[in-house]
Formats: sequence, C-alpha cells, structure tokens
Amino acid sequence: MALKATIFKIELQLSDLDRHYYQTHALTLARHPSETDERMMVRVIAFALHAHEALEFGKGLSSDDEPDLWRRDLTGAIEQWIEVGLPDEKRLRKASGRAAEVIVLNYGGRTADIWWEQNQSALRKLNKLRVINLAADQTAALAALAEQRTLSLNAMIQDGEMHLSVGDQGVHLVPEQRL
Repeated sequence: MALKATIFKIELQLSDLDRHYYQTHALTLARHPSETDERMMVRVIAFALHAHEALEFGKGLSSDDEPDLWRRDLTGAIEQWIEVGLPDEKRLRKASGRAAEVIVLNYGGRTADIWWEQNQSALRKLNKLRVINLAADQTAALAALAEQRTLSLNAMIQDGEMHLSVGDQGVHLVPEQRL
C-alpha cells in the first residue's frame, strides 16, 4: 500500500518591506512521504521570498515536468520556475529554456556546498538563473516550526533577511545569493 501525502495548512502573514508586498496567503501544502519537514518549510520560504498572487506550488517531487513553485502569466507562459534543494544541472538548463526566470533555493550545509562546487561553472552559463543558499542551522530551525499540520506563520523580510515566527518560536534567515 502506497503512503499518502500529509496535508499542511499554513496561514502566511507576509510583510516584505523590500518589495512593499503585504499580504496574507492561505497555503495548502502536500508533503510527499519522502519529503522532510525541513524541505517542506524551505518550500514555504521560497513562496514567501517570491510571493505573488499568481505564484503556486507545483507537483515538485511527484513530477519531472513541474518545479516546486511556479508563476505563470495569463497565457500560461512561465514567468518564474523555482526549485528547492539540489536540482540537476540538466533540469535547470531545460527550465531556463521554458521560463523567463529560474531560481534555486538550496540548503543542506556541506552537501549544498559540494553541489555548488560541482555545478557552478555550468550554472554560471545560464543567464536566467539565480541560486540562493540557506544555512543548515537556519533550515534545521525551520523544520522545528512544522510541529502541527495547521500553522499561523508570520514572516517579515527586510534588507534581504527574513524573520519567521509561529507563536513564540522564531527563526532568523539570511539567504546567501550565490548566483
């Protein structure tokens, strides 16, 4: 019998002072059985960093043809293709051909550093690509916020940094722009 996805409902109250974007989003996330709380929360961070009324979660781990998040215009053209983790360079090259902008939000500490070292020369050739890294201690603290399936998450972004809180628990993130 196949394992089913776990559904999380997150109310994201976002104040992005850098982009002057202030909105509350009701997010429903399906956490794939092989996905960790850490990865799921990094997907939420990716949403918060690029929030837009047309941004939506893709099938991610369940599909090779869709990213973790994407934003399409009214014609269906892909404006943003957002990957979480350590995607294959071929996948990013293909995404660059399909989307106006491709963003990778990677995490994993030393594993992410090794991925970057091995792929950076090829990735630098993709002019539509941005790579953002999150520190391992910060993403581990994020995972601790996913204790319940229903969350009220407050996020504030200022000067490129993000502060998240759920109740009295808080996490400070400093995304590092690699590319």
